[in-house]
Amino acid sequence: MSCSDATAGPPLWLLAELTYRCPLQCPYCSNPLDYADREQELSTEQWLDVLRQGRAMGAAQLGFSGGEPLVRQDLPELIAGARELGYYTNLITSGLGLTEAKVQAFAEAGLDHIQVSFQASDPELNNAVAGSKKAFEQKLAMARAVKEAGYPMVLNFVIHRHNIHQMSDILTLCESLGADYVELATCQYYGWAFANREGLMPSRGQLETAEATVNQYRDDLRERAHPMKVIFVTPDYYEERPKACMNGWGSLFLTVAPDGTALPCHSARLLPIEFPNVQSMSLEEIWYQSPGFNHYRGDSWMPEPCRSCDEKDKDFGGCRCQAYLLTGDADNADPVCGKSPHHDRILAARTAAEHATAGLDDLVYRNTKNSRVFFRK
Repeated sequence: MSCSDATAGPPLWLLAELTYRCPLQCPYCSNPLDYADREQELSTEQWLDVLRQGRAMGAAQLGFSGGEPLVRQDLPELIAGARELGYYTNLITSGLGLTEAKVQAFAEAGLDHIQVSFQASDPELNNAVAGSKKAFEQKLAMARAVKEAGYPMVLNFVIHRHNIHQMSDILTLCESLGADYVELATCQYYGWAFANREGLMPSRGQLETAEATVNQYRDDLRERAHPMKVIFVTPDYYEERPKACMNGWGSLFLTVAPDGTALPCHSARLLPIEFPNVQSMSLEEIWYQSPGFNHYRGDSWMPEPCRSCDEKDKDFGGCRCQAYLLTGDADNADPVCGKSPHHDRILAARTAAEHATAGLDDLVYRNTKNSRVFFRK
């Protein structure tokens, strides 16, 4: 396998995971299970250097995420630096730690877009999932502050078996807040969500009911000529063909973790692959020459049935992280695919979801104690 790919296009979307620190304890967090053992964070100047390198390579969109990126006190400086470089910038936040003054400061620094996440449509469930008694009211206040500051109102809800019955209430809440875009992202099973899959995965009936409710609400919005856009993302586990994960490995997306580890997606560090760090290699070398980023580029790595599949140029073999988590070998076809010899793993998960009884108290919540007690390697 080549360790250099001069034919690869540039990374157009850069995700800066500024920190793994977060005030919430969501049991579906995509951060690594052992995040508590990964406390190192790049300095302000190191992050600015990463942004400069990314922009020089052609990256145009930049996401600030975490953990909770608001924990970083240098966020205004990073936003200003990104604006000067010409990025379109997006802050992905829980809203905790946000204030009206910070919203204004971010606007003055040049931030283009803020996405606020919710856990549910009511305070009781929202706060229980988030692990914070004040989370819901804070999110409401900050969503309104974002709207008043002139940003497009973008709200995100992670959907799972404990809130999937709230589709109508969630959309009503979003409309009342003046949302321009709503993302209903059905839980994808990586990180903490994979550890909690049996307690989070909805049944097929729940999913079908939720999707019908969303479609009916969309129809109502159209009849009223209401501009709110609603995106409903179905879980991979109920598909028969895999999604084109990240539009292909090392194709468009480049993630830099808090400690500087560069990844082709935010979940990839769970794979048994050595990924480079921006502190020891330039971003250009990482993207084009590192073994980690060339590992699954193209199709020469593909085993059967992917190698001879007429859809391999559409789905790129599916998700490597999903293949690894479900089969123990990241080279395998994504088990979501009906052609995969491991598709039975997906069918078993669907069957289990039909009979699941786990409540909120049965979930393992994302916090430092659980990270160190349950997931230390």
